[in-house]
Amino acid sequence: MKKTILVFTLLILAIILLFQISKYAIISGNLNFETTLAIIAVVFFFIGVYLNKKSLNNRKAVETEIDHQKIEDLEISHREYEVLQAISEGLSNKEIAEKLFLSESTIKTHVSNLLVKLNAKRRTQAIQIAKEHQII
Repeated sequence: MKKTILVFTLLILAIILLFQISKYAIISGNLNFETTLAIIAVVFFFIGVYLNKKSLNNRKAVETEIDHQKIEDLEISHREYEVLQAISEGLSNKEIAEKLFLSESTIKTHVSNLLVKLNAKRRTQAIQIAKEHQII
């Protein structure tokens, strides 16, 4: 946490310094306004790229073990589980049907069964409950 605060403090100081230097350059007539804005934009771009790379490297993939016993306890069939995984990927019923080579009405039936078994009202709620139960 202290490192993050230090990084953002230094970033703010660097931005203030950049603005002061650009203000001086414009007042002295050595630089026009468009060039100053372009330089500031480029600096912000590189700072953003750097921070993005830093944040992506800091993220650790949290692998959770699938609780197969819970899947059996909820009486979720293998096909229903495949549909649940496809829902978690954000696929529509039509896309799931194409992926699993089933009809769209069959997918709707599986989704309805999943909603009942997970005691959910919507697909998003079903995914949330499934994550809580560690089955996806």
